[in-house]
Amino acid sequence: MLNLDFYYDIIEYNRVSDAEFQNFNDLRQIFPSADLVGNFTVFNIGGNNYRLITYIDYEYKIIFIRAVLTHSEYDQENWKNDDWFQNS
Repeated sequence: MLNLDFYYDIIEYNRVSDAEFQNFNDLRQIFPSADLVGNFTVFNIGGNNYRLITYIDYEYKIIFIRAVLTHSEYDQENWKNDDWFQNS
C-alpha cells in the first residue's frame, strides 16, 4: 500500500508541470515553502521527510532534478558540492 504522501506529491507534480512560472517569486506563490539555495530550488516532499533539489530554467521551462535526499542527507550539505550549485 502506498503512503498518502505519494499521492500528494503526484498532485504537486501536476501543479508544477501545468504552471507558467516566470521566476522564483512566481513559483513561491504556488509553493510558499520552496527555498532558493544557491542556484537550486529546494522543495520539501514526502510529508517533509525528503528534499527535492532542483535547478529551474525559467526561460526554457525545464526543471532539472539534481537530487532527492532524506532530511538527514540534506542536512549534511554534500549536495552543495554539485557543480550546478554556484556555476549554472
